[in-house]
Amino acid sequence: MLRSAKRSYEHLINHVPKLLLVTIIFAVFIQAFKQAPYHLLDDNYFIHTLTFCLLAISILAFYFLNKPQTIYLVDFACFKPPSMLRVPYATAVEHAHIILASEPKSVSFQVKIFDRSGLGEETCLPHSLHYLPPKPNMMDARDEAEMVIFSAMDSLLQQTGISPKDIDILIVNCSLFAPTPSISAMVVNKYKMRSNVKSYNLSGMGCSAGLISIDFAKNLLQVHPESYAVVISTEIITPNSYTGKERSMLVPNCLFRIGGAAILLTNKRSQRKHAKYTLLHVVRTHKGSEDKSYRCVTQEEDKEGHVGIALNLDLMVIAGNSLKSNISSIGPLVLPASEQLLFIFNLFGRKFLKLDLKPYIPDFKKAFRHFCIHAGGRAVIDELQKSLRLTSEHVEASRMTLHRFGNTSSSSLWYEIGYMEAKGRMKKGERVWQIGFW
Repeated sequence: MLRSAKRSYEHLINHVPKLLLVTIIFAVFIQAFKQAPYHLLDDNYFIHTLTFCLLAISILAFYFLNKPQTIYLVDFACFKPPSMLRVPYATAVEHAHIILASEPKSVSFQVKIFDRSGLGEETCLPHSLHYLPPKPNMMDARDEAEMVIFSAMDSLLQQTGISPKDIDILIVNCSLFAPTPSISAMVVNKYKMRSNVKSYNLSGMGCSAGLISIDFAKNLLQVHPESYAVVISTEIITPNSYTGKERSMLVPNCLFRIGGAAILLTNKRSQRKHAKYTLLHVVRTHKGSEDKSYRCVTQEEDKEGHVGIALNLDLMVIAGNSLKSNISSIGPLVLPASEQLLFIFNLFGRKFLKLDLKPYIPDFKKAFRHFCIHAGGRAVIDELQKSLRLTSEHVEASRMTLHRFGNTSSSSLWYEIGYMEAKGRMKKGERVWQIGFW
């Protein structure tokens, strides 16, 4: 009985705006129909009616001319590393024992991380990091970038059938490897793109850079009609393998693996039937003004001069707080009216009526069918599953991506969508929420 009442409430509340609009339109038509026979021959009435019609047409024309262009995601392709680059659990542990032979505590720490990481036997590292000890250089890093990016781009071009010369906008995001010539220039040169292609590189933005690039592409497509935009999302890890013994800097060695994705976006209405997805909202929450957030992930040198990525102990707390802020921004855009009202009533009761109520967490399962949580680690997925009250099925794609490919940084979200598609779970009309952070 209670469940039926709740469903009735949600159905009624969610359709109130539509019912109200239909009622107003119906009332206006009835009133006009009643008045029309008496004023049909009245010149003033004819002038007023004509003016009203022209005004209505002008408003509609202004709305459609200034309406944001719909952005379509035509297709995407993920890099699949060759099996010869695999790093099974036994190999990773053996290498840790050899490289850190004089630091048994550091070896023990890495073994614990491997055990708890959620990574499987198929994750891969670039060729240069298989050497003992690894001594990566700039050439090795470029080789990795070419292997990952060109493979993903070749797959994307083959899947979509477009020519490189059709690409109007190119955006590449890679946080820690920013060579000269740039990675985007490398892509332009390889595929002989047009001289007027708008190319950009985003660096230093971590695992969230993939969605930031999508937002950037969306904004560019709003001002460049009838265009194609390609976003390449990757992290080149060859030059960023840590060779020291600081524990906070050894964790990325255990989690990060090779990966990348290429995504084709467009605002061409002719591609609507061919596109896989429509981009609805992109919401970014930046906590860089807070010192703890600013310092939670840093590239730095240890006491012995070894460069690596240091992860702060407060990382999970900071990520949780950032997610709460992001939810407050995206909630009004996607949640049904029933959930928004429940949230407002709860907030009003706690803040103004001083009622002893727990903060109401909206049920985002009513807004989204699928969830792509950045596969940063098992603890990250566990925490977000708990916070958003998701089922095991909702986070399966994230867990399986982590298990099969490891933490591929900004491209992990695309491996997750690829997993859902391969399982046949993505249906027409369903919404997907991609959650990335750093």
